[in-house]
Amino acid sequence: MMLFERAHSRREALRVAAISAAVAALTPQLAFAKSEDVKAEIDKLYGGKEMTAGKLKLDMPEIAENGLVVPINIEVESPMTEADYVKSVSVFAEGNPFPRVLTYHFTPACGRAAASLRMRLAQTQNVIAVAETSTGQLYTAKSEVKVTIGGCGG
Repeated sequence: MMLFERAHSRREALRVAAISAAVAALTPQLAFAKSEDVKAEIDKLYGGKEMTAGKLKLDMPEIAENGLVVPINIEVESPMTEADYVKSVSVFAEGNPFPRVLTYHFTPACGRAAASLRMRLAQTQNVIAVAETSTGQLYTAKSEVKVTIGGCGG
């Protein structure tokens, strides 16, 4: 019985290894988003509405020595009342595999529309944030970050 179990385990290991090798060989490497991809994602999300600069502050370092942990601070000027508040803020990165990195949702109960996070950046790229208010206004901010050591395997 022990011999059968060992052979079965060896066969299973070989089968899993073969399948893994085939998947690795057939899977293309992750493609990085381009500025056109980010623009298409923004248009898809916001329907080509007009965006204004201002009111949205995107605070990031100009140079990130390590792309694994790039700090980002987002803050939107808003009264945060029931009649006028920030509904969401989305962050897009031109050089990451997926253009939209994240979306934060806010309510008037939040008191202020602000968030801090750390994100991975694989290479030097533009990071774009878009804030949408309850009144339908869109605000945007953009920051270029130069990455010296990539965070996604670089």
